[in-house]
Amino acid sequence: MKFAVVLIAALALVAPTFATTYNRCSLAKAMYVLGVPKSDLPQWTCIAQHESSFRTDAVGPTNYNGSNDYGIFQINDYYWCQPASGKFSYNECGLSCNALLTNDISNSVRCALKVKSQQGFSAWSTWKYCDGALPSINDCF
Repeated sequence: MKFAVVLIAALALVAPTFATTYNRCSLAKAMYVLGVPKSDLPQWTCIAQHESSFRTDAVGPTNYNGSNDYGIFQINDYYWCQPASGKFSYNECGLSCNALLTNDISNSVRCALKVKSQQGFSAWSTWKYCDGALPSINDCF
């Protein structure tokens, strides 16, 4: 019996973390709970839609400089997170890029807010689709 408990515990540690695919409203609600102001939610949901199709497990193709983008907001590993490969990163968010690939978006939101505070929404190449009139998010609440 004791062996079975240890085996189950060990399997839980190595079991893959399943990703989540949000939609506009479910992401808006989750971000609001994490403290993102309602006034910013249309922009964030637009960015997530265009960057990752709302998928938390998205890893973008390799960029021209050899970097990759991770998670629902496609956060770059050269500047913001430490890739598992150990290659150089400024790691401004102080976290592993794998932490951006889980169904818990708190790390992704915290890091995305840091990117925005330093570079604005224009840090995302998809901002061109989100800079302007966007549908209200109020129907989600």
